[in-house]
Amino acid sequence: MKLKNILWVAAILVIPANVWAYGDPNSSGSGTGMCKQVNFSEFSPPNNSEVRPHSDFSFYASESTYPKSIKVTIKGQSVPVTVIEKQGGYKVSGKLPDALKGAYAKINIDARGVNQCEVSNGWLIKVTE
Repeated sequence: MKLKNILWVAAILVIPANVWAYGDPNSSGSGTGMCKQVNFSEFSPPNNSEVRPHSDFSFYASESTYPKSIKVTIKGQSVPVTVIEKQGGYKVSGKLPDALKGAYAKINIDARGVNQCEVSNGWLIKVTE
């Protein structure tokens, strides 16, 4: 009986503390707990807008974002971006791929926070012909 209790206590102590580190699941934001600090904002062009092919796009990533982890994809294609430190965060900019014409496309953002949590976001645009 004592061995069984010791095993239970050992199992509980082995579970990493970060399992309980996540915040309120009902709170708003792009993540929970520590991941909530990773945020993307000021999307340009705005969500659901019409743009010309090969247009510029940009957004801001919060200060808690690990800048080298920022990846942007559009329709499954990786898009090169420039990341510049600005005003307590990072300005991320790039250009739409040449092949993207006459279609809706979602600009997908994937990044990690300084605490290694992964956060995803994005916005929709319509590319004219």
